[in-house]
Amino acid sequence: MSIIEQLNWRYATKKFDTTKSLSREKLNILKEAFNLTAVSYGLQTLKLVVVEDKIARERLVEVAYGQRQVIDSSHLLVLCIQNEIDGNDVNAHFDTIKAIRNTPDAILNPFKKELKSTVEDMPADKKLIWATKQAYIALGNLMTVCAVEGIDSCPMEGFIPKVLDEKLELEKHGLSSVLLLPVGYRADDDMFADFKKVRQPISKTVVEL
Repeated sequence: MSIIEQLNWRYATKKFDTTKSLSREKLNILKEAFNLTAVSYGLQTLKLVVVEDKIARERLVEVAYGQRQVIDSSHLLVLCIQNEIDGNDVNAHFDTIKAIRNTPDAILNPFKKELKSTVEDMPADKKLIWATKQAYIALGNLMTVCAVEGIDSCPMEGFIPKVLDEKLELEKHGLSSVLLLPVGYRADDDMFADFKKVRQPISKTVVEL
């Protein structure tokens, strides 16, 4: 199917088939897609936590206000931001650029200095907002890739981040959860799968100048 057909096929899956699981190949595609997500300045201050263990996910159902997708899906993807973003992230980024592209320091250093100044001078609350916006970009990318790959998903903001962080011990990794994306395959009796997609005409949502 075309990409538009796949996006029409996609919906926020309310009920997953608990007997079906993503193959390792499909899961790796999602990991790669996350890693290739466009991010501001190229800084990858996001992390993707993949939760497969059913026992761990059972403890998260209440945290997600009883939404069963958290445990009934094949895997639960947790999009997280770093608790600390500083000059060390900039250094690591430019080290990676140098290693991959073999770019001379003479070219990299001016950009590196400017970016370090930008990041280090940014107030903590602004860093939080900035990083969170990157997480939403990653979510959109993952949802589109899921649609292309015939994987069902359900984007979720409805959960208690601090409690989920505690249950998954994300603090040990210096992370805070922002969004959830259960992924897997829709159940045959999920009535929402057959609902027609409700969208305004393009003439009302797209402005051409």
